[in-house]
Amino acid sequence: MDKKELRQKYRSMRQALTLEDVEEKSLAIANNLLKLPIWDKTYYHVFLTIEEQKEVHTDLLLHILSGKDKEIVVSKSEFSDYSMKHYLLTDNTRLVKNQYGIPEPANGLEVPPQMLDVVFVPMLAFDIYGNRAGYGKGFYDRFLSQCRKDVLKVGLSFFEAEQKTIPNNPTDIPLSICVTPDKTYQF
Repeated sequence: MDKKELRQKYRSMRQALTLEDVEEKSLAIANNLLKLPIWDKTYYHVFLTIEEQKEVHTDLLLHILSGKDKEIVVSKSEFSDYSMKHYLLTDNTRLVKNQYGIPEPANGLEVPPQMLDVVFVPMLAFDIYGNRAGYGKGFYDRFLSQCRKDVLKVGLSFFEAEQKTIPNNPTDIPLSICVTPDKTYQF
C-alpha cells in the first residue's frame, strides 16, 4: 500500500470514530503517556488538535504538562514553504484557527527547535519500525530535522502499528515512541 492509499484508509478510519470514541481513546493515550519516563525534561512541543480531522485530543496532555510546570511549545505553520515557527504557550498566548482549522498562536516568544526535549507528533498511521504517514506536506519532517539528535519524538495514534513498512523517503524522520490507547511502541 502506498502512502496515498494509507492516508485515505486512516482518514476513513478516523472519520468513522464517534466523538465519544475520540474522547475515550484520547484519555487512554494520555493515561499511557503518564507511564513513560519522559517527564524529567523541560521543553515539550505539543501539536494542537484539529478537531475537524478527529485528531487525538491534546488538551489532556496540555493539562498534564501544565500541572508538572513544564515549558509548553506550540507551532504556527507557514504554508508558503511548509515550515513551522514555534512559540512558548503561556496564559497570555492567544490561539486562533488558521484557514485549515489548525489552532495556532497569534503571538508569543519564539523558541528554537534545538531547545526542545520532547516533541509529540501527529500522524495518520505508523509502522512497527517507527515510520509514520502524516498529511503529506512534510511539516514535521522539516521541523524534526532542525531539532537535536536526542529529541524524543513521541507519536500519538488512535490505531495500532501497520505490520508492513510504510514507504519512506530519506528526509522522513522516524519516531522514538508511539502511544496508542492500548499499547506503547518503542523504536
